[in-house]
Amino acid sequence: MFPVKTETTWTNWGGTASCAPSQRLVPGSVDELAAAVGAAAERGETVKPAGAGHSFSEIAVAPQIQLGLSGLRGLRNVDAARSRVTLGAGTHLYEIPALLEPHGLAMANLGDVDRQTIAGATSTGTHGTGLGFGGIATQIVGAVLVDGRGQVRDLGEDHPDLPAAALGLGALGVLTEITLQCVDAFNLRAVEEPASADEAIDTFLPRVREHDHYEFYWFPHTNCALTKTNTRLPAHSPVGGPGRLRRYIDDELLSNGLYRVLCEVSARAPRIVPTVNQVSGRALSARTYTDRSDKVFVSARSVRFREMEYAVPLEAVPEVLRELRAMINRRRHKVSFPVEVRAAAADELMVSTASGRTSGYIAVHRYHHDDPAASKVYFQDVEDIMTAHEGRPHWGKMHTRDAEYLSAVYPRFGDFLAVRDRYDPDRTFANPYLQQVLGR
Repeated sequence: MFPVKTETTWTNWGGTASCAPSQRLVPGSVDELAAAVGAAAERGETVKPAGAGHSFSEIAVAPQIQLGLSGLRGLRNVDAARSRVTLGAGTHLYEIPALLEPHGLAMANLGDVDRQTIAGATSTGTHGTGLGFGGIATQIVGAVLVDGRGQVRDLGEDHPDLPAAALGLGALGVLTEITLQCVDAFNLRAVEEPASADEAIDTFLPRVREHDHYEFYWFPHTNCALTKTNTRLPAHSPVGGPGRLRRYIDDELLSNGLYRVLCEVSARAPRIVPTVNQVSGRALSARTYTDRSDKVFVSARSVRFREMEYAVPLEAVPEVLRELRAMINRRRHKVSFPVEVRAAAADELMVSTASGRTSGYIAVHRYHHDDPAASKVYFQDVEDIMTAHEGRPHWGKMHTRDAEYLSAVYPRFGDFLAVRDRYDPDRTFANPYLQQVLGR
């Protein structure tokens, strides 16, 4: 066990959550982790693992003992016959492609950020887009965790509690190993094209059904959108498209470097946001490229922001977006960041945002230096629209929902609470966020 003194406050990437834990521990083995949790439970102290800090909600806040999982990383086992791999729970998503490549495997789907740990990403419901695919947690076919009394539990594919533990909010235990169902390695052909926002909204449902992976970004205060269509190809498909210099200019200098400057200027002078967005929207250009799947799924995100995302029934997406556009105009919000629109298949995980229903995802953002009061009002106005459509908030992103609301939109909410009562009866893993969303 490697204890780390907590002389400074822990803060997440987006600057939306912080804490000053009494102690930070970095276990080097499952036995060390189990002993630490068991000892904390006996003392009546709470324990909370923190991954990469990429959640915008307060789900990873540790009032007392904070655990780092950097000692539980890497590839543990490969089941080549079934295309499955077991990973240490602290393994970052960006580390996984290199671990899978020698075995000719890949993760079936990814989101557009890969800084998270595999445990953090799955425990909060991180997802990509594509109606043929669920969130990352749906790829889990086995897990090992340490429960609230320090006992190690091994959950296989057919274990009745796996649908709770695969996306467990950190409420059931500390994950130590995760077994993923992988697929044969594949490439993606990405087609990025500008479109009018009207067209992107009106055609979202047919296009998301037609393509393997489809999403679009709408720039508030404009009728400009950028669509992205990814088509799955065999791994031996030729890689091509814009050269490294063009990709660097597009993805780093423009999408991050120049964009950061524009956001900073807009934060200081909000009145210019509509003009800046108009210029940015008109500058959008088409490009097509083919690369290894993870290199297409994932985008560089170095400009810091704060994010709220809700899942709504897929068919409701166009109407929700129209209401969102009208609200921004009516309330005169000045929003520099684009709105991201995606979709995912229904799944059977107890508290997945797509549990029991095919879902559309609408994510809204504010630059991290935007006026906090203005941002708060914007997020609340967005949330009012989402909840009117039975929206389910992303567990790792900003929201204000509580257990009373969530129990009404999750059919298996009570089942999840029952599993929690068995795995953590003394609430060793409790924190204010879990008290808010689970009610106890």
